[in-house]
Amino acid sequence: MDVALISDSHIPSREHEIPPSFRERIEVADHVIHAGDFDSKGALADIRHMATELTAVSGNIDPQIGLPERATVELGGVTFVVTHGTGPHQGWADRVAIAVREAADSNAIGVAGHTHEQTDIVYEGVRLLNPGSVTGASPADRPTMLTATVEDGTLSVAQHEL
Repeated sequence: MDVALISDSHIPSREHEIPPSFRERIEVADHVIHAGDFDSKGALADIRHMATELTAVSGNIDPQIGLPERATVELGGVTFVVTHGTGPHQGWADRVAIAVREAADSNAIGVAGHTHEQTDIVYEGVRLLNPGSVTGASPADRPTMLTATVEDGTLSVAQHEL
C-alpha cells in the first residue's frame, strides 16, 4: 500500500496551490494522511477530491474545519497516530510521542506537522514523521512531503522536496 504523508498546506493564506508533482503523488496514493493546517475548508475539499482515502486532523489554524485533533489509522499492518503537534517548536517531539503513546501501542508511528520541517526520527522509542509543508509555506524554504510503502507490518519512508 502506498501512502502520501502531507501537512501544513496553508491555502490560501500563505500559498495558492500544492505543486503539480506533489498533486500527482497524492492522487496515485492508496491513502493520504494530512497532519493539519489546511487553512480553509476549500483546501480540505481539494485534498479530499485528490485522495482515494484520507485520514486528516485539524491544525492550530483550523478551528472551524471540523476535523479531530488526533486520528489513528491502521494501514498495511502499521498503525499511524496523526496529530498536528501544536505548540512551541521546542518540545514538538515530546508532545507527539506522548500523543502516540496515549492513542496506541509502542509500535505505532507518529505523524505530525506544525514545524514545517521534514523529519524522520526515533524519539524515546517512537518513530516520528513530519512531512514538512506540502506547499513550502513559510517558515519552510521549499515544498516537502513524505511517501510510505506499508505491507505486512513493515514501513519504508521516502522524502520528497522541490
